[in-house]
Amino acid sequence: MPETEAIWRRLREVLDRDAVAVALPGFGAAWPEGFAGTKDAYAEWLAATLASLDGPVDVVGHDLGALLTLRVVTAFDVPVRSWVVDVANIFHPAFTWPDRVLDLQRPGVGEELLERTNTASRLSGAGVPEDLAIEIGSADGELMRRSILSFYRSAVPNVAADWWDDVDGPASGHGAVLLLPDPPEDEAMSVSVAERLSAETIRLEGLDHCWMAQSPELVASRLTPFWASLH
Repeated sequence: MPETEAIWRRLREVLDRDAVAVALPGFGAAWPEGFAGTKDAYAEWLAATLASLDGPVDVVGHDLGALLTLRVVTAFDVPVRSWVVDVANIFHPAFTWPDRVLDLQRPGVGEELLERTNTASRLSGAGVPEDLAIEIGSADGELMRRSILSFYRSAVPNVAADWWDDVDGPASGHGAVLLLPDPPEDEAMSVSVAERLSAETIRLEGLDHCWMAQSPELVASRLTPFWASLH
């Protein structure tokens, strides 16, 4: 974060299949009436959105979307055929937020930090081509900043709080956890989450946080065999 559904455009263009990019409330879409902006509100919204799609549904989640996907496939009765996520380490009960997120969770400090954030620069540093980074950066605004703060401030001390206890055996659908060049402790937690959910792992060597925009052809070459293996 902050990102919008435009982050998926280049990957969708190279996939030989129908694909829908879901705009999360506050990240390219307005908040629905009565929306609370908490992690639970986002998970409920995503579960309802996925349930409304014609199946079979193969979900690919990134960053906040990855965490919400993991919540949906472990706690909601949503019939997805498969799911693929990154940052699974953040879903682990032992994960601790980095200092930047801890600052965002602090009233006043978080607002000031986001005001100073250069979104386009952060996205470029995460592997997003400059033109797309500028486009997404121009969409950053008060609602997106409010959404970021609402989500993080509801995820204390981490995302797993109140969620991990609901993880009971394999998740719904066939799962895969993407492994990027992360520190060993982060990769170990991602692998642990994959094992807990009976998911496989797919390694994306040499890619950054925004892998889908950085190298869509490479990502497609790894996702397509996974989907083809499903029965």
